[in-house]
Amino acid sequence: MNGAQDMGGSHGFGPVVEEIDEPQFHADWEGRVLALNLSAGGGRWSIDTGRFAREDTPPADYLSRSYYEMWLYGLEKLVVEYDMVTVDELAAAGNGASFDEVTDRRLRPEVVERVMRSGGSARVDVEVDALFGVGDRVRAKVGAPRTHTRCPQYVRGRIGTIEIDHGVFVFPDTNAHELGEKPQHVYAVRFEAEELWGHDSEGGAVYVDLWDDYLETA
Repeated sequence: MNGAQDMGGSHGFGPVVEEIDEPQFHADWEGRVLALNLSAGGGRWSIDTGRFAREDTPPADYLSRSYYEMWLYGLEKLVVEYDMVTVDELAAAGNGASFDEVTDRRLRPEVVERVMRSGGSARVDVEVDALFGVGDRVRAKVGAPRTHTRCPQYVRGRIGTIEIDHGVFVFPDTNAHELGEKPQHVYAVRFEAEELWGHDSEGGAVYVDLWDDYLETA
């Protein structure tokens, strides 16, 4: 969807500041939030569904939260949507009730390792014809989807060249909403900076991974 998370090419957010020797987590609660997302999902929803739960947020709300605050916010929506807890139970947990007191419908410790080791790759082993080939000039389709999408706004309508065919992957736009995996090829598409930003660009190129359904022949 077109939301605050899709800020590529936008002005006004300042430079990306690299933190030297940045820790994996800046606070203990961040690690717990990540663990809760992985274990609570446990195959119930896809990575695309999780992304959309975080994206489907008013821009001012989205931009006011830190990275792991958004993960927690999305998880709270998903555990209610998937009937793991009720809204009242979630509120009770927020008021100090223990997790055991709130619900017994959780991923059991004895299966956590198996679930975590199973991985979550979106690559699928099926034969699907590629709509494009390396070297083809393609245009990213113009659209304003209201659902989850991995096609950033700043490339829509722009022309690029396919550099790599990565193979066949699940299509995130349908997978996020349990509408089927719709497997198709994903390509690394090279967009010249001038094509994206105009004559005032500083040169170079941007590579974006795009699915068949995002592209058309230029």
